[in-house]
Amino acid sequence: MNSLTTSWGEFALTRFPEDPRDLLRAWDAADEYLLRHLAGTDGDPAVDLSGTVAVVGDRWGALATALASHRPVQITDSFLAQEATRANLRRSGAAPDAVRLLSTLDTPPDRIDVLLIRVPKSLALLEDQLHRLAPRLHAGTVVVGTGMVTEIHTSTLKLFERIVGPTRTSLAAKKARLIFCTPDPKLARTGSPWPRSYELPTGSGAGTGLSVTNHAGIFCAERLDIGTRFLLRNLPHSRGPERIVDLGCGNGVLGTAVAVGNPEAEVLFVDESHQAVASAEATFRSNAGPDARARFLVGDGLSAVPAQTVDLVLNNPPFHTHQATTDATAWRMFAGACDALRPGGELWVIGNRHLGYHVKLRRLFGNCEVVTSDPKFVILRAVKN
Repeated sequence: MNSLTTSWGEFALTRFPEDPRDLLRAWDAADEYLLRHLAGTDGDPAVDLSGTVAVVGDRWGALATALASHRPVQITDSFLAQEATRANLRRSGAAPDAVRLLSTLDTPPDRIDVLLIRVPKSLALLEDQLHRLAPRLHAGTVVVGTGMVTEIHTSTLKLFERIVGPTRTSLAAKKARLIFCTPDPKLARTGSPWPRSYELPTGSGAGTGLSVTNHAGIFCAERLDIGTRFLLRNLPHSRGPERIVDLGCGNGVLGTAVAVGNPEAEVLFVDESHQAVASAEATFRSNAGPDARARFLVGDGLSAVPAQTVDLVLNNPPFHTHQATTDATAWRMFAGACDALRPGGELWVIGNRHLGYHVKLRRLFGNCEVVTSDPKFVILRAVKN
């Protein structure tokens, strides 16, 4: 566990789920730079935090925890970030209601006096959030963004300029940068262009003809990624009243394709992203018949699913956590699937060939076979004994 030292105190912070083997910190130089700016320790005057403070995109709760005495509102798309924030607040001794936790789909505060934005990896998610938050700003609102230099691009600054108002950046410090934006009440307010929908073309395998809905921030939101397309062409055949999980569902196209092919199945769509689960539900509702059965869960993988209750798990696991490349999320997904599957149940995984998922699956399940592959991807099948 690492400690973050700020003008508001020292805080022991961890990511979620907590893992003593995880050496990645729950904050980085961009968070530190923003907190120094707010406190006025870098030479600029301290920012008045007496009004409504909104913290957007706080990755593991470092910003919200440090600023808990100002009772901020945290807005995040990530269930894991919310859980990390709760845990870090408890550890710091903050009151349970010190931070109001909202998802990116919840209604934001009516008036925001200080808006702090951790720049997300997804430009679309930033666009969507700025559109949602801009009407809550006023001419005196202090707007400060933060991110590593590699995360802030000309397109990032143009979004702030177009949706909120005049924008400038700070000098870089420890490879981090701040964005300063002055709200312009005269700017015309338009609604967010998200969510967006498109139809899968002929040749998409089981997904041919499906209408897909993507909320902002979903992986490959403009089109279906090539890994998912490959799995769609090679989905397992489902029959009868099976219980199926689309794990890390994204826009839900995999689970929806299976549900359309087997109307008797009950599909659980689960993802740690609020935007993803909303996308999956919209995709399912627009394609599945009125009698199709599905549940939609924002959560930590299959941790909330009872053991040995699932027949089939479909999984296209991520191998990045923000800027870090890691297989920790995939490993948790595989272990959760192993627990949730009934004896004889199957886990189907699509992944890049070089990731070596077959090694982990054999360790967990005692077996793993290659269903099919191409030069880039491999589809693996593991059976619960």
